[in-house]
Amino acid sequence: MQNPLITKDIFDFLKELEKNNNKEWFTDHKTQFKTLEAKVKKFYISVLQSMREYDELEKLKIFRIYRDVRFSKDKTPYKVHFAGSFSRMGSTLRGGYYIRLKPGESFIAAGFWEPNKDDLLRIRKEFELDSSEIREILNNPSFKKVWGNLQGEELKTAPKGFDKEDPNIDLIRKKQFTVMKNFSDKEVFSPDFEDTLTESFKAIRPYFDLMSDILTTNLNGETLLD
Repeated sequence: MQNPLITKDIFDFLKELEKNNNKEWFTDHKTQFKTLEAKVKKFYISVLQSMREYDELEKLKIFRIYRDVRFSKDKTPYKVHFAGSFSRMGSTLRGGYYIRLKPGESFIAAGFWEPNKDDLLRIRKEFELDSSEIREILNNPSFKKVWGNLQGEELKTAPKGFDKEDPNIDLIRKKQFTVMKNFSDKEVFSPDFEDTLTESFKAIRPYFDLMSDILTTNLNGETLLD
């Protein structure tokens, strides 16, 4: 069976929504939205099934079109993109995947967006002790060809308890450990788009395997799991 596709009509709707981001317009076009949303969900589910051939994924979360405007200066009620995330299975498999579909601004991402305090300290301590394994993965040509460089928010200086002159301070000061890959609209509409996504996500596995090992052991390599 042919993979479900992200088609131009989906992006055309999002462009119109951006120009008419109000409840009246959306209500008038809700039937159209539901039809397009169903196509998008079918695509995400297909990606999930493809990814399960090489990773253990617990669930797919497709984000709702409605914006939470309670604490935002921007009071427009609707998002002008579709997005979904994929969670890995169990306590031993860490990291997550993300796909956003937006006209002119589509991308996929993977990694660790908001590590909790304990996980963040554990990662930093590992990189302080030895960064050779993570650098070997991040500098691997096949990894860099797909994902480029590690991204995410970082401190301007060393976190408390770490030396700002540490040779691994470039890794230690990070607060997020993510990678991202952008796609043009033409690439999104391509029949090969799903295959490109899943192959890109497959390339992140060495990184996830190492980070999962770090986050489930102490600095002596002893398991933290029962």
